[in-house]
Amino acid sequence: MNRNILITGATSGIGKGLKEYFESKGDKVFNISKSAPEYPCDITDKEQLNEVFEKLQNQTFDILINCAGRGLSGAVELVSEKEIRAQFELNFFALINVTKKALPLMKEKSKIINISSTCAIFPLPFRSYYCASKSAVNMITDGLRMELKNTNIQVASICPGEVKTNFTKNRVKDFETNSRYGDSIKKSTEHVDSHEDKRMSVEKAVKKMAKFIERKKLKPMTIIGKQKYLYFISRFVPKSLFIKVIGKMFVK
Repeated sequence: MNRNILITGATSGIGKGLKEYFESKGDKVFNISKSAPEYPCDITDKEQLNEVFEKLQNQTFDILINCAGRGLSGAVELVSEKEIRAQFELNFFALINVTKKALPLMKEKSKIINISSTCAIFPLPFRSYYCASKSAVNMITDGLRMELKNTNIQVASICPGEVKTNFTKNRVKDFETNSRYGDSIKKSTEHVDSHEDKRMSVEKAVKKMAKFIERKKLKPMTIIGKQKYLYFISRFVPKSLFIKVIGKMFVK
């Protein structure tokens, strides 16, 4: 299709899958990530980000996909401030900074796609900071969508559920505990991680995401995976009941 597509975190997982998909369609993909061969960059480092966009200043982009991110599990009370800030620096602030740099380079009728998570739309115990960072991504997506309504730039978020990548393996796991939690933190995290073989393949997830991205008119958000049914249920039952059920499912 001969489009220019900018993707963060396209050296592994979903980002890599999207890169390969669009390249197979004839698009040129610009990968910004720590281990990218052409545009290596720690996107949480503003100086490195400035240097990369200096190299890209003569390019224009049809699609920006903010995909880089990481996970964090642990008790709200006990996770260190350093880890909390690192979570938000990558999942939220870096996404904002990349978007601000890319917007002046976006073409007419271009699209900004933020890869969020189903954790943005309902809470999970001992992953509260990850959920909060992705919820912030959804909110900034909706706000930017409204701010750009008089332009031809569309903004949307994609909330994938469980996808079989190295994301689980690479998630920062803080098992620090005390008498309030006992071994619940470790057991609950291991319970979530034990579903690895049942997760959606990257290929299937990418196919669904690409179908959404290719639409002429984007909805503000789409959910990929069986968790969309949980979201549907959450809209029709009392919040107290929904949280109680989720707690029983995930607190071990």
